[in-house]
Amino acid sequence: MNIMKHDQEIFDSILNEVVHHATNFFNDLEDRAVSTHSYNLPKNELPEIGSGSRAALDFFTQNYAKSLSGSAGSRYLGFVTGGATPASIIGDWLVSVYDQNLSNSKDSIAGYIELETIDMLKELFLLSNDYSGTFVSGATMANFVGLAQAREWIAQHYGKSTSIDGLYDIPQIKIVSGTPHSSIFKATAMLGIGRKSIHQIPCQENREAIDITKLQEYLELHKNEPCIIVANAGTVNTVDFDDLVAIGKLKTQYNFWLHVDAAFGGFAACSPLYRELIEGMNYADSITIDAHKWLNVPYDSAMQFTRHQQLQVAVFQNNAAYLGGSIENPDFFDLTPENSRRFRALPAWFTLKAYGKKGYQHLIEENVKLAKQLGQKIDDSQYFKLLSPVRLNVVCFSLNKESITTEMNNHFLSNLNQQGNVFMTPTIYNGVPAIRAAFSNWRTEEKDIAIIWEALLSTVQDFESQLIEDV
Repeated sequence: MNIMKHDQEIFDSILNEVVHHATNFFNDLEDRAVSTHSYNLPKNELPEIGSGSRAALDFFTQNYAKSLSGSAGSRYLGFVTGGATPASIIGDWLVSVYDQNLSNSKDSIAGYIELETIDMLKELFLLSNDYSGTFVSGATMANFVGLAQAREWIAQHYGKSTSIDGLYDIPQIKIVSGTPHSSIFKATAMLGIGRKSIHQIPCQENREAIDITKLQEYLELHKNEPCIIVANAGTVNTVDFDDLVAIGKLKTQYNFWLHVDAAFGGFAACSPLYRELIEGMNYADSITIDAHKWLNVPYDSAMQFTRHQQLQVAVFQNNAAYLGGSIENPDFFDLTPENSRRFRALPAWFTLKAYGKKGYQHLIEENVKLAKQLGQKIDDSQYFKLLSPVRLNVVCFSLNKESITTEMNNHFLSNLNQQGNVFMTPTIYNGVPAIRAAFSNWRTEEKDIAIIWEALLSTVQDFESQLIEDV
């Protein structure tokens, strides 16, 4: 018997079971442990003869589903992980059903939908019309694409092309930033520029925002050398923003490429309350914004925007340079490292059409309000210390101890996360082992703050008791 054909014949019945499974997960998400740390691994082998989709679903449900975390839920505050809106899930399921290969824009209307989605996102983020954009897998890849264009821009300054000549005949490329994200370091390694090429400029006192005076001093000292400035529109620890207006104005005096890493901070544009934080973003040559963060679409999804599509094509074109074609009429496979890729734009299109500007304004403002509420509780508490003002959606804090070790911090976090009521991640801020709580899920409500706070208090009180016993 052809099992695939049999599955096709009963496909509607199987899908009904999948919908039931998914609905149970979606509706019971708030009762699921936010993170899972222990589980039994069943013995499983590749079958000689398969048993069909229904049996596979049953095995998955019985053996694996219970041990998947509730990271899509309202109290997962680790990293900056958005949930998936109902509309984005619909779009993502249809991506698999239609199974379009978005290597080019001419096979179907899918390409038009992606371009339409990019236009809607430009409007959401208040980007000028001279930007073009493309979907990629995440912020790391968006930063890679932006820095690849910047690398080509510098090479062309010296009369070379990295895509043809490589990096061998040009001076070392310099990347300048105040608090670059780890993905910037990874991108320089992948691009052959090297991690040592990153020059970190001092930040303002008790800030993660670059000191503009120090930046200008650096640019003046290297006035005859083109460089790349990576500006932050939302750092991961404290959601601090570089002064994009001031940096943009420096472009009239100095020769540099401005890349803005706005992975989640770019969403400040959605609210008139926080819009001023991204003022000046339109000075950028390239921009990174992550969709599976605050847009709340399923993994994986991000966008890269650029003002220099021809440089982008020079790097990523799918045809040899001497063949032409791609330069004059670039398609999706000429714009990013991927040739074949999934229809990533569709979940974003669905959620934007379903909820619009007002829906995302509410999401951003609600998350920020809740982050500030938690920040206030921490600031008022004898047990914790707020390390930075809550500027947007991340609370950065530590245990209120004179001396905190990384081991102590991680032990507290492990105890907190193992309860299953909330999940937070460790960091280091100004040399202090710290904790990050990132609010970016559409589900999160005030009742969650009460649960989160109770989890923090019970964990820290147990932790204090344990420290006394150890002494």
